[in-house]
Formats: sequence, C-alpha cells, structure tokens
Amino acid sequence: MSALLDGRGPKGPITEVARAAAVLAAKRTSDWIPLCHPLALSHVDVEFHARGERRIEIVCTAACVGPTGVEMEALVGVAVAALTVYDMTKALDKGIVIESLELAEKLGGKSGVWRRRGRSRTRRSSRAAAPSP
Repeated sequence: MSALLDGRGPKGPITEVARAAAVLAAKRTSDWIPLCHPLALSHVDVEFHARGERRIEIVCTAACVGPTGVEMEALVGVAVAALTVYDMTKALDKGIVIESLELAEKLGGKSGVWRRRGRSRTRRSSRAAAPSP
C-alpha cells in the first residue's frame, strides 16, 4: 500500500499513471461503449483512498456542461484506473482483486439527481455530474 500511494511502484508512480489512464479513458468512453455518444467533458478527477492496509478505493468524478449525464464516463474512468493499478502492482502481489464497480451518485441529465442508498465504502466507485449551462 505504501508503494502504491507513495509513487514507488515497480513500474513507476502508480497513482499518477492510473490517474492519467482514467482521464484518457473517460474522454474516450464513446470509443469503448457501443451507442454511447461522445461528450465534451469539462472535468475529470480521480482520487485514491487507502481503506485499511490492503484495500484502496478509487473515486472518479466526471462533469460536463450540458443536458446529459456522464455516469458512463466516470465508470469507465474508475474501471481503467483500477486495471492500471492492477497492471502496475501485479509484480508485488499476484492475488490482487478488483472487487466492485458502482455508481455512487449522478447529478443532471434526464433523470436528475440519483444517489446510491446505504452506500458502503467499496474499493471502486464513481461519481458523475452534468451541471446545466
């Protein structure tokens, strides 16, 4: 965990590489998910939080100005961040598990505000926002 959070991974600074991968993936979500239309994201942020000695939570927040939700972009971002962390740490531990991927909250779009009820802190989550212009 300390190698992961302190940027001392076997392949380099893990969280910085995973953050860049997440942002790039979120911006190209429409290339990954069929029927998902391209969006001009105004914000993508990725956070890494230690949850005990052997767990990490990755939170990806995405936003755009417009009448659509960006939950797919946030979910793709967090998934790619988790896969990047896995790739960059598999030399340290072959038993790494990516446990869950969930939308934590969504603001804007046709369905308005949505928040996961009784949300427990999990390893992988995402948030999405689409503020109106």
